[in-house]
Amino acid sequence: MPATEPTAEAALRLDNQLCFALYSASLAMTKLYKPWLSGLGLTYPQYLVMLALWEGDGLTVSSLGERLLLDSGTVTPLLKRMEAAGLVARVRATDDERKVHVRLTTAGRKLKSKALKVPACVASATQCSVSELRQLTAQIHALRQRLAAA
Repeated sequence: MPATEPTAEAALRLDNQLCFALYSASLAMTKLYKPWLSGLGLTYPQYLVMLALWEGDGLTVSSLGERLLLDSGTVTPLLKRMEAAGLVARVRATDDERKVHVRLTTAGRKLKSKALKVPACVASATQCSVSELRQLTAQIHALRQRLAAA
């Protein structure tokens, strides 16, 4: 049976909104992460910063913001709190003082070993197979790219 277009009335139902499905799933995902990240002393945005730095230490503040899709007004206060917690250090480039590199401290590098359990815990809580999670992640990335291009 072919899929039918929703009526104008049905198109305005909250449960028929892709934006609400993504928003509510994001809230649920962030809530799911909270207990594991609290054990690491991290908030969800701080965890994202750490993931990016564990992939490539020494990113500039601007490249970190681009990687996380965050503006500098969000990234800078986040990094200041993380620096105060001893996880990262912000270092001004010697060749160009406008560039600030973010480097992991020893404590920030050590935290990685404790964080290794988080992805498996989250994957288990989703009750999805690894294949389903990879497929869903790829679909969401593709959607984000199409939306950014629109």
